[in-house]
Amino acid sequence: MKKLTTLLLALALHMAAFAQGWPYDYEGVMLQGFYWDSYSETSWGKLEAQADEIAPYFQLVWIPQSGWCNSDYNTMGYMPVYYFNQKSSFGSEAELRSMIATYRDKGTGFIADVVVNHRNSLGAGGSWTDFPVETYNGVTYQMGSTDVCKNDDGGATASWADGQGISLSINEDTGEDWSGCRDLDHKNPNVQDCIKAYLKFLLEDIGYVGFRYDMVKGFWASFIADYNMYARPAFSVGEFWDSTDKIREWVNYTRGYVAEYPTSAAFDFQFRYRVRDAISNRNWRWLGWDQKPLSAEDNYKQYAVTFLENHDTEHRVNGPEQDPIRSDTLAANAYLLAMPGTPCVFYTHWRDCKYAIKQMILARRIAGITNTSGCEEKWTDNNFYAKAVYGKRGTLLCVVGNSPNNYNADQNEFTEILSGKGYRYLLNRSANTVWMDVPDGRYEAPLSVKLKAATNLSGAKIVYTTDGTTPTAESAQIDSGSTLSIESSCTLTAGILSGGEVYGIQSRKYDIFVPHDITLYVHSDVGWSYMTFYVWDNNDTKFSGNFPGKRITTSTTINGKKWFYQTYHLSSPDQYLNLIVSNTSQSKQTVDIRGIRSDRFLCITGDKDESKFIVEDQTADMATGIEDPQAFTPEKTSLPAYNLQGMPVSKGQKKGIVIEDGRKVLY
Repeated sequence: MKKLTTLLLALALHMAAFAQGWPYDYEGVMLQGFYWDSYSETSWGKLEAQADEIAPYFQLVWIPQSGWCNSDYNTMGYMPVYYFNQKSSFGSEAELRSMIATYRDKGTGFIADVVVNHRNSLGAGGSWTDFPVETYNGVTYQMGSTDVCKNDDGGATASWADGQGISLSINEDTGEDWSGCRDLDHKNPNVQDCIKAYLKFLLEDIGYVGFRYDMVKGFWASFIADYNMYARPAFSVGEFWDSTDKIREWVNYTRGYVAEYPTSAAFDFQFRYRVRDAISNRNWRWLGWDQKPLSAEDNYKQYAVTFLENHDTEHRVNGPEQDPIRSDTLAANAYLLAMPGTPCVFYTHWRDCKYAIKQMILARRIAGITNTSGCEEKWTDNNFYAKAVYGKRGTLLCVVGNSPNNYNADQNEFTEILSGKGYRYLLNRSANTVWMDVPDGRYEAPLSVKLKAATNLSGAKIVYTTDGTTPTAESAQIDSGSTLSIESSCTLTAGILSGGEVYGIQSRKYDIFVPHDITLYVHSDVGWSYMTFYVWDNNDTKFSGNFPGKRITTSTTINGKKWFYQTYHLSSPDQYLNLIVSNTSQSKQTVDIRGIRSDRFLCITGDKDESKFIVEDQTADMATGIEDPQAFTPEKTSLPAYNLQGMPVSKGQKKGIVIEDGRKVLY
């Protein structure tokens, strides 16, 4: 009975959280993991390769519509054709599933771009309404001409249909028309059934955690309620490009007819406009002027997904100018990441300002700022704007503008922890915690980390450890503002010591890179008699010539299986390798294997992703299968050691397989 009660309670809490469209008091930050035409840079394989860097900072990643658009040319997915075929210009379905699973294991979920306002046809014979037949879980789904709104494309579709002798829906569009594709009649039960099955498929089969609904001005918000109540995403956000009043109204209408609360959040366009106008006019009063964004309204900030830039506002290199934020990217992101609402960082901002954005996210996390945090305007004039945001663990004072240093913060109340061009972050002293000025990540030695105390405790000192253990009164002590030199990989953990107690403990994990060799082992379960490796790194340096690369002649037998192998050298912290294995003059080849930074054991299975062979990573299974491993206890040797990623390992941390004196040793 106790287990059943616990299960029912957990289910009730999940349902309550879902019923509110976006979680209340949510601390997460979202990344828009693409920009327009970013097929190469943000392919599923390349995003997966960045998981170790992205996942610690972002709890959600939004990616483009991932279904097949019936075109071999690069398409962004906003003219969808197939629902259940998840091949796209960004990668195959196998690569999509692998990426989602990799991030899920690290605690990060993916938001699917759901484009259901309209649909493109197969175009067979010039037809505008020739939609594909798809079968999923034994059920066949197909839309037809009667699923298209009768007034689609301003009547042009009806004129075409009359000429073809076919019928459209008896219903008119419930929202705005869009001429790029056929607008779907969401009143039609067949349309609803197809979309509901598609949404369930995205969540329960592919592994997404939520939806970003495209162009929701194209159909009634009550349909969003119906779809979300059926599919039950953990997160839902709509693109309703309008004023705050209209966005608020749309959020309310996502209650539908039965939901107690809104079933979807919305992008906070007015937040974006206020920041853009402040920067464009060099007048930071704009941040406090009307019209107020959704995130400034106490009853709606929970439903506000704030952002600065997206694929429809950025400057497109090979396209229209759009409406980009032209300068002060750091100040803009500092403001975004300090404010209530759920921030969505644009990929190019993350790529170009990664170090600073990491620190901003960590400051937000230390203060405990959520999508419902309270805030108070402290100062506003043309040159700078200051606002205090009250988190669950501290108050973060954000100052942005042309001259943020001109703001005189109360030094008895706040400690400055972070600053840069156009911005400052100050944390209240009563937070009683430690700030480290280098975020988690992979670096080269020596690394200098400054520790600063934000505390009002008398006689406070900073205590720290570098082995991941919790610091105590007996741990090493330093004064606030002191700098530590990090020479090898470690977890730096620090807190405030006062009166024998340690407060506000923070940790940072630093991987100190040492140039090293890695070996790629490949075995075939499908009888490949020889193999060719095509290897390139993330800077497009080719290690074995042009495709198909180099025929591999070296092999070894492990656990009764023949493994072809080749060794490569990694020379920088951000470097990783990519691999394609082929056979028989390229007629057989694997999918791309990306993001390789350590020894890998890869098995070519008989399964295919269309024409390419799927590769199974068996590294974890092979770790104890290395021939003649030598087992030691840590006390038996003090030789310098490295893990399989090439990072130094201290004597007390030797565990599993390490490299000593050029050999693999099992502890």
